[in-house]
Amino acid sequence: MMPTQIIAILAGLSVANGLTYRGVDWSSVLIEERAGVSYKNTNGIAQPLERILVENGVNTVRQRVWVNPWDGNYNIDYNIALARRAKAVGLGVFIDFHYSDTWADPAHQTIPSGWPTDIDNLSWKLYNYTLDASNRFQDAGVHPKIMSIGNEITPGLLWPTGRTNNWSNIARLLRSAAWGIKDSRLNPKPKIMIHLDNGWNWDTQNYWYTNVLRQGTFELSDFDMMGVSFYPFYSASASLDALRTSLNNMARGWNKEIAVVETNWPTSCPSPRYTFPSDVKHIPFSAAGQATYVTSVANVVSSVSRGVGLFYWEPAWIHNANLGSSCADNTMFSQNGQALSSLSVFQRF
Repeated sequence: MMPTQIIAILAGLSVANGLTYRGVDWSSVLIEERAGVSYKNTNGIAQPLERILVENGVNTVRQRVWVNPWDGNYNIDYNIALARRAKAVGLGVFIDFHYSDTWADPAHQTIPSGWPTDIDNLSWKLYNYTLDASNRFQDAGVHPKIMSIGNEITPGLLWPTGRTNNWSNIARLLRSAAWGIKDSRLNPKPKIMIHLDNGWNWDTQNYWYTNVLRQGTFELSDFDMMGVSFYPFYSASASLDALRTSLNNMARGWNKEIAVVETNWPTSCPSPRYTFPSDVKHIPFSAAGQATYVTSVANVVSSVSRGVGLFYWEPAWIHNANLGSSCADNTMFSQNGQALSSLSVFQRF
């Protein structure tokens, strides 16, 4: 092998160094613990999940917040309790406001029960909810590093008022949410993020941001970060190359910090519903494959001028191991709660 080839390989292995946020979404840990799950490190020793995460290189945890869920799971109280555990071991906290009583995603963005639907009153309600939630974190001694105002809001948020057939409403709602954080007592203030799905699709990202920003209500100065979801098992077009192109275009176009805030790789996928992208087909469905895939995504993010982070979605949710996909298992823990070797990938970047 020529020296220039060796240098190129070494450069490829180290490019992921320096990501500011090396994270996972751990929203469901309290539910799993109530169900009797006892988490263990790779040596089989029982430890709190937060300690296992820290010891494997994770520095930030993401938590979803629902407004008024019927069972209390993922509400503000749930999240404050969880965030305090993260803070106690030195983990940063990333709050993901869904602005719904349940899942908010490309197929669901339902206004919370009891909230108004006209744009004036809904904007005011959203501002005050976000302000109050932010103040509650401050009062609990929790200072999130990032707050996302909506989850995968590519089709809008707070339907039907904030659907993409009314970009003016979307812009007003986002400004209200952003200023709920800015006007809060949180000190220091978190980074404010917009989160869309299909991060590999530049056309989607460009269309969305162009339309919402041209309204003149929600401005570039109102937020700090752009987050994307990037999953390999929903489209053959979701390639690493496409992700790199999209994120680079986003960085050049809007000069915001960028992170992949949701991604997964399976340890088992016997019957995938969709064809995997061509540039990841060589990666095995295994713990080693998870490490390879996460490193590859981290390399893409690091190659972007303002790429700052990567978050793996729910690696410890073992009672929902498929994590919504057609693959049997995308977690980084075995069914008995023991961490897989892939979890240590966060030590690499």
